[in-house]
Amino acid sequence: MSQTPKVLVPLAEGFEEVEAVAVIDVLRRADVEVFVAGLAPGPVAGSHGIELSTDGTIDEVDAAGLAAIVLPGGMPGTTHLMEDERVLGLVRALHAAGRPTAAICAAPMVLAAAGVADGVAVTSHPSVRDKLGAAEVVDAPRVVRSGHVWTSQGPGTALEFALALVEELRGAEEAARLRAAMLV
Repeated sequence: MSQTPKVLVPLAEGFEEVEAVAVIDVLRRADVEVFVAGLAPGPVAGSHGIELSTDGTIDEVDAAGLAAIVLPGGMPGTTHLMEDERVLGLVRALHAAGRPTAAICAAPMVLAAAGVADGVAVTSHPSVRDKLGAAEVVDAPRVVRSGHVWTSQGPGTALEFALALVEELRGAEEAARLRAAMLV
């Protein structure tokens, strides 16, 4: 854990802002390098009209250098991620390498589309639980880790989800430090 892990957070038009910002913020507080990638160049508008700047595009990402990929939900952002072969390819590559492929809210649909959720316990926003293919869908706990597939339920679980990722990438002590500092 001495090397700085690098995490990809891809954004598509219509992403859920709370989920994306919570994950990016908490991981950066834990000294995790976060690369925020748009599907196209320039800022990306979320589902509630909030635009986020990106660090580059998905075309600039090399899966070999990533510790994890974290997919925010939101609509139609999840649909755009699910339909993007570059995103699906990165999810498959990280999964094959045994690195966390994480998704929150509707974004577990992307994991299902990539074929990495088949037979795996996952959770999601209740509105998409019937759209997760061959995954083993559960409604609790709020953050589910099944091997290197990580899922969570929605905006209200975003801090728990981000802190679970910190624990994985930076250790329990760092996650506890942030939990206390952020009053979670």
